[in-house]
Amino acid sequence: MGAGRWEKWRPTISLVQHEDTLINRLELLHSAKHTALAQQLVRDIANASPDTVVNLVPMDVVDPWDFGEMYAALYDWARGYRFDLAHEQYWAHITTGTHVAQICMFLMVESRFIPGVLLQTAPPKKQQLGNPGSYTLIDLDLSRYDVLAQRFNQAHAEALEFLKSGIPTRNKRFNALIEEIERVAVRSQAPVLLTGPTGAGKSHLARRMFELKKTRHQVQGDFVEVNCATLRGDSAASTLFGHKKGAFTGAAADRAGLLRTAHQGVLFLDEIGELGLDEQAMLLKAVEEKRFFPMGSDREVSSDFQLIAGTNRDLRVDVAQGRFREDLFARINLWAYTLPGLAQRPEDIEPNVDHLLSRFAAESGRAARFNVEAKATYLRFAKSANAMWSGNFRDLSGSVTRMATLADGGRITTSLVEAEIQRLQWLWQSPGAPLEADVGLNGLLAPDVAEALDLFDRLQLEAVVRICQESDTLSEAGRRLFDRSRVQRSVVNDADRLRKYLLKFGLSWATIRQAA
Repeated sequence: MGAGRWEKWRPTISLVQHEDTLINRLELLHSAKHTALAQQLVRDIANASPDTVVNLVPMDVVDPWDFGEMYAALYDWARGYRFDLAHEQYWAHITTGTHVAQICMFLMVESRFIPGVLLQTAPPKKQQLGNPGSYTLIDLDLSRYDVLAQRFNQAHAEALEFLKSGIPTRNKRFNALIEEIERVAVRSQAPVLLTGPTGAGKSHLARRMFELKKTRHQVQGDFVEVNCATLRGDSAASTLFGHKKGAFTGAAADRAGLLRTAHQGVLFLDEIGELGLDEQAMLLKAVEEKRFFPMGSDREVSSDFQLIAGTNRDLRVDVAQGRFREDLFARINLWAYTLPGLAQRPEDIEPNVDHLLSRFAAESGRAARFNVEAKATYLRFAKSANAMWSGNFRDLSGSVTRMATLADGGRITTSLVEAEIQRLQWLWQSPGAPLEADVGLNGLLAPDVAEALDLFDRLQLEAVVRICQESDTLSEAGRRLFDRSRVQRSVVNDADRLRKYLLKFGLSWATIRQAA
């Protein structure tokens, strides 16, 4: 390019030639083969606008007319770029590049992966030295492009997988629920109400919704969580809305409160039904008007946050009985979702078990796996009517963690599973009900030995004794109990191994068979 280039209109150079517009920084995307041209542009921009910082961004694509390749390159760049919406505004210039590149840039802005507006430049009607032409900013209204938004199948699938923590859930009702929650999370700032039993995953889902919104640059603040069941008296209003110094006994200094902490973020109020009526009234005003009075203050403060509420109660009953304000319920009930408990999703138990084992391996550095028979035994029980899962996913997480921790050589065997099933049955047993394991073992063990047993040792021993009672010989019982680890030994003596285990508790094969 010679000196005559200044007599021609160039779209990128024209951006910095407008006297009333200052471009602070320009990210110049270019291919490797056009590096020399890109460097010439840097020098020309410095000549026309010395205050503009230009960053060269090499972006190698084999075929810039290939939609998939072009979109992937822009997508990866945008996901890695640190946008600062609090201090900067972003314009995406789509005049240069192939038509495919322009379309991909449009889609990136439309989907908010690039959180800015489109910039379209145009040459002057008569090209002359120093005339930069014109430019137009296009702020996309996403609601007018629903048909176009359907093209984002990959992004949609990724969002669903993210909300489900990568677990390939199979329950149709749950999957349909997550499908709608994903759309609401990225399109709405209105309150969301999550109901369901304890341990169904309300808190986890609320946090994932926040993180999904954050990846789309829809929130700039934090995720703030509080369990309303822990709030009582003056501390409830103070914790949520803040207070002025001296507002009540013990208020030694000003306090901002969690609503202000959640400004431009998400506030998750778990067990919202536990809030008092006064706090409910203050919350309603804060949600509707984004303003409220801290305790002891005669001056309103503001906070713009999205509310996600959780409860394991039926708030309709609380409204009818006067324990929950009807107007607040109407305000937070625009998007209401009931998360099913684990017992209502038996087909999702297996993928969740696999996920929990993967998480255990990542956190502990020790992989653990079921053998085929052990996994079949565990899943058969887990999906049966005998598995109450009253603690839902907390119970399942605890169960898998126990088996993985105790798995010798990383193998979860049938004996471990049977002991764990006994533990879960005890966990879900009605308070005060006799433990069958105690009844069976107390007649076999010496009183001092029985009293000194930990619960786990008791449950495991009971499972071993039951196998012995069901077997015809000591060797048969040993083969059943050590069915996997025995193949790793050159010398196999299951009977001796089992005899030594029983001897630790003062038991013998003859004693057990006689009791049977």
